Amino acid sequence: MEFHVTNPVIEWRGPAPFYFVAIDEGDSAIIKSVAKEYSYGWGVIYVTVTIDETTWTTAVIPKDGRYLIPMKDAIRKVVGVELGDQVVMRVKLGKAS
Repeated sequence: MEFHVTNPVIEWRGPAPFYFVAIDEGDSAIIKSVAKEYSYGWGVIYVTVTIDETTWTTAVIPKDGRYLIPMKDAIRKVVGVELGDQVVMRVKLGKAS
């Protein structure tokens, strides 16, 4: 199952800032409906994300009815995005094969 996500990079502050891109509510509802098939526990689901030519595996995190895609600093630097930048991603459920 694959989704296209176009949303800004947001910050979730904790002890250190963490950066995410939120999946739209409609797509999040679809993901939630198949979550048991893809989840490895606690509702966290492995995904393979692609921005331009950069692909990585991570896990989406459920928060407030949506799923958040983590953006590690190393990835953000490679793809050249900062807090607030709009990004276009291809998100595929499951680990890369």
